Amino acid sequence: MAKIDAFFQLMHEQGASDLHLVSGQQPALRIRGEMERIKYDLLDNDELKAMLYEITPEHKIKLFEETGDVDFAYEIPNLARYRVNFFQQKYGVAAAFREIPNKIMTVQELGLPLVLSKLAMLPRGLVLVTGPTGSGKSTTLAAIIDEANRIRKDHIITIEDPIEFVHQSQGCIINHREVGMHTKSFSAALRGALREDPDIILVGEMRDMETISLAVEAANTGHLVFSTLHTSSAARTVDRIIEVFPAEEQMQIRSTLADGIRAVISQVLFKRIDRKSRCAAMEIMIANSAVRNLIRESKTFQIPSMIQTGKKYGMQLLDDSIHELYNRGWIGAEEAYLKSNDKGRFRPLLKIPPTDFTEA
Repeated sequence: MAKIDAFFQLMHEQGASDLHLVSGQQPALRIRGEMERIKYDLLDNDELKAMLYEITPEHKIKLFEETGDVDFAYEIPNLARYRVNFFQQKYGVAAAFREIPNKIMTVQELGLPLVLSKLAMLPRGLVLVTGPTGSGKSTTLAAIIDEANRIRKDHIITIEDPIEFVHQSQGCIINHREVGMHTKSFSAALRGALREDPDIILVGEMRDMETISLAVEAANTGHLVFSTLHTSSAARTVDRIIEVFPAEEQMQIRSTLADGIRAVISQVLFKRIDRKSRCAAMEIMIANSAVRNLIRESKTFQIPSMIQTGKKYGMQLLDDSIHELYNRGWIGAEEAYLKSNDKGRFRPLLKIPPTDFTEA
């Protein structure tokens, strides 16, 4: 047993999502979104480095020494997997660990809108799950992939950096590929995937123009493609994809994206006030013919109105979802206000409305 495993055991027991180890500081856990210090000595740089290197593959140590950053996954059997990042900072080495549960929760267990289950059954197209770092995108995607794995009889390829949730093949054959270990890059793996007879492709993150272009192309050539972006709404997601491309290519990608896109889920995590847990508010855009026409005609600013009138398709605006969680008594008014898109809608719920300089 590695020395660091005791921290992971504590992390698991406390229900923490993240563990932070930083030279010159006490260890800290992120519990329900907030940092809490662990009663432990200040971490010495050499001692911490030895602790970290005990669980690190040799080639990753070499990469870290050369670049000052490294990502990989670490697993403790019967406990959990961890997404690991080491980085150099002013006072020495530091590390952040995200716990990835061994058990993949279903859409129903997570309390997610049931329309997400239907996305797992799409024959082809592009489905994006977006939101800030730590908003539960991977958990949502894992639940959708699990649904497909249980019901469909297809071939699923996941391309991640590093591999997070590990799915056991059920109705589907599943192949997990890790960037840096099994393939050079997301784009190289995507190019290869098109020759590997997949039905469903999960791309951990669309980081660059080449990866985005290949993902959209795959969605338009008969594959169901899932991926993530760090955007806060459906309309901004569409704009972000198009803005990645040079001006002379934007009309073409707009048309191709309109043909291929099937859904965008934008989510934000909230700390529940009724019990020790967290919950997600979601904006859901289902790309019906009207939404596709807006994308094609450069009218993405009208997408929120289309979502508002598309409730029969399972669509919902983020602020409507936030308001529903507030009305259930699950989340507080302050956090609802801070994480909403339309601050004016939530301002009357606050006892002392703040002066928001972002609205000046």
